[in-house]
Amino acid sequence: MIISLEDVSYKYNIEPILDHADFVVNEKDKWGVVGLNGSGKSTLLKLMAGKDKPDSGKVVTLNKYKISYCPQNTDFDEELSIKEAVEKATEEKEAYRINSILNKLGFDDYSLKIKTLSGGQKKRVSLAIALIREADLYLLDEPTNHLDQSMIVWLEKYLSKSSKAIVLVTHDRYFLSRITNHIVEIDEGKLYKYEGNYADYLEQKEIRYANIAAREAKRQSFLRTEIEWIRAGAQARTTKQKGRIKRYEEIAAIEAPKVRETLDIKAASSRLGKKTIEIEHLSMSYDDKVLFKDFSYNLLRNDRVGIIGDNGAGKSTLLKIIMGQVKPTSGTVSIGETVKIGYFAQMNEVFKPEQRVIDYLKDFGDIIYTLDGEEITASKMLERFLFFKEDQYKPISKCSGGEKRRLYLCSILMQAPNILLLDEPTNDLDTETLGILEDYLEDFKGAVLTVSHDRYFLDKVCNHLFVFEGETIKLDNRNYSDYLEAKLNESTVKEEVKVNTKVHTTKLSYNEKRLLEELDKKIPVMEENIKVLEGKLNNTSNFEEIRSISDELNKLNNEYEEVLEKWMELSEK
Repeated sequence: MIISLEDVSYKYNIEPILDHADFVVNEKDKWGVVGLNGSGKSTLLKLMAGKDKPDSGKVVTLNKYKISYCPQNTDFDEELSIKEAVEKATEEKEAYRINSILNKLGFDDYSLKIKTLSGGQKKRVSLAIALIREADLYLLDEPTNHLDQSMIVWLEKYLSKSSKAIVLVTHDRYFLSRITNHIVEIDEGKLYKYEGNYADYLEQKEIRYANIAAREAKRQSFLRTEIEWIRAGAQARTTKQKGRIKRYEEIAAIEAPKVRETLDIKAASSRLGKKTIEIEHLSMSYDDKVLFKDFSYNLLRNDRVGIIGDNGAGKSTLLKIIMGQVKPTSGTVSIGETVKIGYFAQMNEVFKPEQRVIDYLKDFGDIIYTLDGEEITASKMLERFLFFKEDQYKPISKCSGGEKRRLYLCSILMQAPNILLLDEPTNDLDTETLGILEDYLEDFKGAVLTVSHDRYFLDKVCNHLFVFEGETIKLDNRNYSDYLEAKLNESTVKEEVKVNTKVHTTKLSYNEKRLLEELDKKIPVMEENIKVLEGKLNNTSNFEEIRSISDELNKLNNEYEEVLEKWMELSEK
């Protein structure tokens, strides 16, 4: 065991977040934390990292274990350079280790001041610090936020190969499926643990809900029978009758379980004519920087287009040009008369803090209709997107950041658009809401253009892509996973060619050659020693031996990872 939460309760203001929760992380465990926005996922990590204290209960960490924590937001000394900030936070002196991680996370100039970085870049520095620290447990809160796809793929491989324990919060469902071997769900302050990855969790959750429903049906059946008996005139004259009445009262007092089933409503939209959006010879530049040029496309009525490319390539700008918020350098955008666009921007929510959730949505409409004439009220729309009856009448000031994004999304859909422009709709939304949005879009009668880094979402929603490459926007008819796989294979081939061309021009120093030869011999010996220790650990039940072997194995694994990393650096050189 590395860390445990024992009977932990925690409130934010007066809102209960964790309610008598128990949780244990052992060596090599890889936990994914899921739950609705505002359920307490980040709070759980803060408690484990010692950044917050529980109201009751205790968090126990064994002294021999080290913990590394990557929060969603980090405060840095703004005057430090990237390299200085990392060195100060990690006390790491091996330059190759720092450089390797920073390079993988997209930094090539380590002298840049922290104050010059964007919020996303600061998040990546925070992630680099967490990964560089030598630790036994890594607590990572939304580590894939602000990473492009090559960085996400690298991080996925890095964490899946790591022998260290990991607890991570992420809405990236592919990431969860490929890294985790346990899932913990936070629901109404309770922790529910599941064995396996994200896909296993979904199956087991359905079984848990079915069992809860069956138990509740059995309880209600029992209560109906007992009520009839009591109404028939049962009196507590005998010990047997007294016991039966007492048992009825005990079971009747049990609170019915809260199994929140989402309301399944069809997607609402307005009728769309033949002409939708026609883009002709569109170009966009800022000063001397060309974002894209000569792009043309006629949007079809049922198009599902994913927009991908590097940060700053112009993806959001393209949507703003279509909306008429930004004027292009050249070219035209022509919009049909029947087109009604719903535009979900990255940062566009404007709320009155004390306004109730239901009143905010009613400002956009009380009732809308599907193309089949089905009525959708504001309350039904909110319930579809996980604002249940008790949530609809709370002030917006009590909503989490994710809940506000969810409410903003509902306000877009409540206007019954027939074309949706979605700019990073998956940011800050929990996995359950993402599934609901995907189902809604599958039923949506109209076109969808979406900017996203979420692989699962793009695969589920989109059937072709706008790819920003250099100064051009290319149409690609593959799904996102197929496109990514092809790109990775292409980059691997290029890297191999690059390495081969450098074989005769790059030389190791004499000392580096000797070190590489030593490591070549050392690594197989270390691997064999690790296998021997693991075998001993599996074949003993003596507590003292288990502790001694575990300590030795942990030390050897740490040394092995350092040796392997150095070997990789020299081999690449």
